[in-house]
Amino acid sequence: MADLFQLESTADVASGAAGSRLGTDLSTGALRRKYNFGDRVSELAIASDPFFRFVSKVAKKPTDDPEFKFTERRPSFHKRYAYVVAQGTSAQTAVDDEATLTAANVAVGKTYHLLMGTDYLSSGNIGLVYGQTNTSIEVGNSGTRPSFFLQDQIIKVNMTDDTLAAGDTSVSAEDYFLAKIEAVTTVGNYVNLECTIVRTMADQTKVEVCSYYAATTSIDDVDISGKSISDYLEPKRCYVVGTSHAQGSGYPETWKDQPFSTGYGRTQIWKTAMAMDNTTRATVLKYEPNEWARVWKEKLIEHKWDIEQSIMFGSQYDSGDEWYTQGAVDFISSYGNTFSLTHSSKTQDDFLDDLSSFLDPRYNNANASLFFCDTATYNWLHKLSGYFSNNLEVSPNFRADMSLTAKKKVFGVDISVISTPFGDMNVARNIHLDGSPIKLLACNMRYCAYRPLVGNGLNRDTAIYVGVQTLENSGVDRRVDLIQTEAGMEWQMPEAHAYWS
Repeated sequence: MADLFQLESTADVASGAAGSRLGTDLSTGALRRKYNFGDRVSELAIASDPFFRFVSKVAKKPTDDPEFKFTERRPSFHKRYAYVVAQGTSAQTAVDDEATLTAANVAVGKTYHLLMGTDYLSSGNIGLVYGQTNTSIEVGNSGTRPSFFLQDQIIKVNMTDDTLAAGDTSVSAEDYFLAKIEAVTTVGNYVNLECTIVRTMADQTKVEVCSYYAATTSIDDVDISGKSISDYLEPKRCYVVGTSHAQGSGYPETWKDQPFSTGYGRTQIWKTAMAMDNTTRATVLKYEPNEWARVWKEKLIEHKWDIEQSIMFGSQYDSGDEWYTQGAVDFISSYGNTFSLTHSSKTQDDFLDDLSSFLDPRYNNANASLFFCDTATYNWLHKLSGYFSNNLEVSPNFRADMSLTAKKKVFGVDISVISTPFGDMNVARNIHLDGSPIKLLACNMRYCAYRPLVGNGLNRDTAIYVGVQTLENSGVDRRVDLIQTEAGMEWQMPEAHAYWS
């Protein structure tokens, strides 16, 4: 123990020395003696760990296993869509590169075939995450075959004119036709639908299927992970829009989704130690008489600071000897929606476009998000939200689309409430993000949890261990204290997170 815990004395700093906070050469003597200094002493107070405060207050879920598992559930009611990747008057068995159809072939009552593929995994209903090219799910990938198409369903296919743009240019749905499914045939990761047309295009010049990437390129050849749902993908999607059955036709076919997927997390052990000899403990000092109590308080803050850093930036890893829990930044940057943010070029309109994509209910319903940001972004958001009221307000009753509406404290953390067309943003400054590539981190507090290890009568959430050691050849007892925490982070619903960098 003696070589692990070294007691050091802190040298006094003369008032006039280099780096002194006071501009005087007056010597004050030994700093720890009273010399009638008075009773006041200033203390630097900072909001050092806002994320840890929130998860320990509202999202603490003890676990009795250091390697814990959890289940995610994603509903399918809004995911019964697919993209046309081939079409024609006969059964389609392979993707083709022709978006043009003949209007006469989709006249009412005609039989027409559509080869359909989609962009999410049927097992778990795991879909696209905005900006995640490394984990993107493309149209026609293994496991994406649409299983929800049934006989007697009606589907809507969006159409545009014969000048369908090439490349990444978005298209708008200028017309559509409706088709009733007569038969469904599996073709690899796709399905061929034999349909009867029940509504053709009102404008017979709209003969390009919107779901193609371009007139001569099927959407299954495109990385669509960075595409906006509302602007780019939605016009290309073909939805089930009901069913139609004959009178007395009996029970229809049915299908069942599989909305569950599982994940796992690990606990990490944090330790902070302090040592104090009994002579120092028994000596009454100035400002804070009990030196042991002062150091103990600082060590608790240090321990909490380390946990905050870990649950922000840590990465889930098994070294063989230790486990590491996953931090918010690592999880969200790997699985969450990602956007770019450059303060000098990002306008308020651009930012609201990002919010629109992030809060799109087809991606997530993250209205419980808490936005942690670095200092520069914290100032930038306040400048954006304050500009209208400070410079453009024309009457007290005219409301800005993005404005600072309230300031409050939650668990001692300062929260700014910024009103936007997509709901209120609860914004907290987090100094741990300063100097990192992360500008703004949005965490849905409903779906993340701080998981201390608790079981069999033991609680590893900030446990305290005390020992007394006798120094060799001195006969002096030294008190040794160990602060230890074993906990991990659990993350669910990756669609419910976002970050800007």
